[in-house]
Amino acid sequence: MAPIASQYDYDLVVIGGGSGGLACAKEAVNLGAKVAVLDFVSPSPRGTRWGLGGTCVNVGCIPKKLMHQAALLGEAINDAQAYGWKIASPETIQNDWSALTEAVQNHVKSVNWVTRVDLRDKKIEYVNGLGQFKDANTVIAVMKNGSKKELTADKIVIAVGGRPHYPNVPGALEYAISSDDIFSLDTPPGKTCVVGAGYIGLECAGFLKGLGFDATILVRSVVLRGFDQEMAEKITNEMLDHGVNFQFKCIPKSIEKKANGKLLVTWINTESDTEQQDEFDTVLYATGRYALTKDLNLPAAGVEVVPENGKIDAINEQTNVSNIYAVGDVLQGRPELTPVAIHAGRLLARRMFGNSKQQMDYDNVATTVFSPIEYGCVGLSEDKAIQKYGADAIEVYHSYYKPTEYFIPQRSIKNCFLKTITLKEAPQKVLGLHFVGPHAGEIIQGFAAAMKCNLTMEILMNTVGIHPTVAEEFTRLNITKSSGKDPNPASCCS
Repeated sequence: MAPIASQYDYDLVVIGGGSGGLACAKEAVNLGAKVAVLDFVSPSPRGTRWGLGGTCVNVGCIPKKLMHQAALLGEAINDAQAYGWKIASPETIQNDWSALTEAVQNHVKSVNWVTRVDLRDKKIEYVNGLGQFKDANTVIAVMKNGSKKELTADKIVIAVGGRPHYPNVPGALEYAISSDDIFSLDTPPGKTCVVGAGYIGLECAGFLKGLGFDATILVRSVVLRGFDQEMAEKITNEMLDHGVNFQFKCIPKSIEKKANGKLLVTWINTESDTEQQDEFDTVLYATGRYALTKDLNLPAAGVEVVPENGKIDAINEQTNVSNIYAVGDVLQGRPELTPVAIHAGRLLARRMFGNSKQQMDYDNVATTVFSPIEYGCVGLSEDKAIQKYGADAIEVYHSYYKPTEYFIPQRSIKNCFLKTITLKEAPQKVLGLHFVGPHAGEIIQGFAAAMKCNLTMEILMNTVGIHPTVAEEFTRLNITKSSGKDPNPASCCS
């Protein structure tokens, strides 16, 4: 059991009730620490609030995946007819937005409840208040009614995450929504303008189009900045084929509400220096997120942040103040992913209270973009591999492929593509794997484990695939870009 330092109320206070903070708190309690968790959700500009659990549970991964699944089921209705299912008047089948959002929110609320019960069962004190530092060992919780509660702790973990960024565009704050709002929107979004072409923007536009709503994406610079750009091009082409409208090299200038209730969006094409306009029912901003550190009164504790974005540049999750730590999206230069925060939080708790020495490894973290055709990746992009090792030192194996389930409904396979980036020198260590196609998230997970075990191309080529699956395509790769050979498959079973 971890002894409580006599001058403090707790061994650990965690500020933030999201995935990383909760994982850290639970692990610390398992190791005998006395723990309190503070969590408070300020409403979005639209007024949306939610319960305990952080972004992932409430307005991130979980509702996003459910909406994505709803859109995939719509596509499956069309496929089903080709497979012999008799569906009366398929053209009249529509999604009920209210029923969908109610189902999604019911699930989210059930997770909120389970999380509360879990904290109670583990005897973690939950404080529904906004945490602010008084000093390096004291946190003030400002409650909803304005009252304050003071907590002292030997160690403090900052795990407040982030919220969507709204640019300084006239009408944006008044009329636009963000991913904080879309999953509980009380009316169907209708024709939607999505500002931003990162993974959140693509995912939202993708499931909206799949649910039957017109979707336009304003792309400031490139699609999926930070991801492999060849794969980003495949996703863009697939979304264009699905009917998503892309406006490239465009930035919004203003949003005005018309007398008919529509939102008039004016944007500028930065290449042609021309203005364009269109009316929408909904404008959704997906232009990045900012760390929620400015309300923490960090100067009182002496914690330093990166001035440009308010993030914390921590070494092994430890800030410049020795007893104050940070996990999750508030960290500078770390993947903003839920499983990263969870794993880092658990490892941190073990180091603080379990005499562990294991540090978080932020390299080769797998992720998936849940666009209409999914994109899973782990390791370096082709561009970054070239930057790091030089073009002459790497080899890229690539291939198009034909998912068996696409044959009968005759779905387009032109963007089903994968590649493996390796060092050229034998045994050709794998630097990155990239996959665009169905079930990409499920597929890339196993290969991420292989990457942790120093996967090589020799091992991959000598791995027997499961036939007929799309995952086996990684084991069938044999054509390099440098060879100039056609990467299109010649046959299915030979």
